Amino acid sequence: MQCPLCQGGTRRFGRNRNGSQRYRCDACQRTFTDESTRPQSDRQEKVLLALRMILEGNSVRSTERLVSIHRNAIIEAMVQAGEKCAVFLDTVVQGVPCEDVQADEVWSFVGCKEKTREQRNYSELVGDCYCFTAIERHTKLILAFHAGKRCPEDTCLFAEKLSRATGGRFQLTTDGFRPYLTAIPQTFGNRVDFATLVKVYGEPDDGWRRYSPPRILEVIASQQHGRPDMNKVCTSHVERSNLTIRMTLRRLTRLTNAHSKKWDNHEAALGLFFAYYNFCRVHSTIRQTRAMKAGLADHPWSVQELLQRISALAG
Repeated sequence: MQCPLCQGGTRRFGRNRNGSQRYRCDACQRTFTDESTRPQSDRQEKVLLALRMILEGNSVRSTERLVSIHRNAIIEAMVQAGEKCAVFLDTVVQGVPCEDVQADEVWSFVGCKEKTREQRNYSELVGDCYCFTAIERHTKLILAFHAGKRCPEDTCLFAEKLSRATGGRFQLTTDGFRPYLTAIPQTFGNRVDFATLVKVYGEPDDGWRRYSPPRILEVIASQQHGRPDMNKVCTSHVERSNLTIRMTLRRLTRLTNAHSKKWDNHEAALGLFFAYYNFCRVHSTIRQTRAMKAGLADHPWSVQELLQRISALAG
């Protein structure tokens, strides 16, 4: 073997964990792999299995140990697929007829929490990250999502994505986050009946505030825009969807070190999950995928079919 960089003489330098032979150059001390010894037959199957495990809540390192693929390769495949999935969702989920939509935000963080970011003067690409989501009550379809800060600017961006995804007049319910009160009427105009639902919480009965759910003292429903049916004002479905997101995405698990370290990776993981959530995962109540219920697909997709379709759209 000759060094591909300086054409110098080389000698064997151990093996990779997949069994391929490593060499080191005697002149420049660079190491490289003999590609003829690298196993290629089952690599695509292993990458597909790794993505399926990520989508079922496994961490990157546990997937690395189980599938025998380096974590960098897993993250690279996840980011590439996630970015394409985000574009795919923006392209396919457009003008969907809706009747009752609920929106909420899921908290997570990238790199460090917001308090640490402010103390150390880090950039906006780390710190608290809120995933805005909107779900249709009857089809359970995730209409739009947006990862950003909990601020008016990102609220407007989310409202614009939701406007493109929906068609016709519908009812929308959110929590009491104030930027919604201006972003929703400005973006949707007269084609939305908008209401808010605010829950007033008290202290837990046992005093363990961090780990026990607080008591709900009062629920306040308010009409904000249009003529919403106040009997249908509800956020229970989107909050249940938030629980599924937090339990399925390892990056959103609380009190662990599995959080995202890069903002781009976090967005890619969300994009991959929501495409899988809409087109591949069968809902136990409606007994079909959300995309089938909304008329966007005629059968449940496998993860392999999802990857093929997003690649065809991107290519």
